Amino acid sequence: MIFETKPTIVGHRGFGTGMRDGYRENTLESYLAAVAHGLSWVELDVRRSRDGQLVIRHDPVTADGDFVAGRTAGELAASGIPRLEDVMAALPPGVAVNLDVKTIIEDALDPPHRRTGALVAAALRRYAGQRRLLVSSFDPSLLTYLLERKDTRPGVSLGLITWLNFPVWHAIPAAANLGLDAVCLHTGSFGLRPKGERPVEAAIETVISLAHRAGLEVLAWSPTPEMAVRLASAGADALSVDDIPGVLAALAGGAPARA
Repeated sequence: MIFETKPTIVGHRGFGTGMRDGYRENTLESYLAAVAHGLSWVELDVRRSRDGQLVIRHDPVTADGDFVAGRTAGELAASGIPRLEDVMAALPPGVAVNLDVKTIIEDALDPPHRRTGALVAAALRRYAGQRRLLVSSFDPSLLTYLLERKDTRPGVSLGLITWLNFPVWHAIPAAANLGLDAVCLHTGSFGLRPKGERPVEAAIETVISLAHRAGLEVLAWSPTPEMAVRLASAGADALSVDDIPGVLAALAGGAPARA
């Protein structure tokens, strides 16, 4: 089991995407703000630097437009992009982490030991067992790489992220047949986005039940408070949210947590 409380609320990029209440996404301050609001899980974005270190940044470029992969970790840290190792060391014990790993075009070109997957595997050797970890990615090859190296990830779960409005009838079998532990679905995949986007062809309860029967836990990402209540009532295992206070308030009023 990945998520003990259903639904577990995960702080998306910490306290939320972009700037939330003065906290910038993917910074230690943002993660600590999420923890201060009672969250036991935070999500952070991981990518590699020019010198083969893992840093925390969602976008492939820095604020001034340079590629993250073109700068050293020291240069990135000086510009406010932290190293993974520094964040992991500073997070309170007991806080679980969802590592959303971003691969880059260089992973198709560089020697295997320099690729993002190899760097993540090395990091898991250090962090596995210290706190609960979920490694998720849009890149199934990275997840397969980690799956084949079970010695590097004792107790680490793996989840496939699928794109905006991605069809669940592709996402669920892909994650299950890869042998993963979770599928991470955009709210649009459940038909919860505005008109004009492709609706889901099955009820949310049916989608989540099918995933559970396939041995997968379900994390839904970026729900509004109203969507969070709907997903919680349908049996979602975790919600990666931007509006932490709003979602917590909505769930407290509409969908009690399940043990």
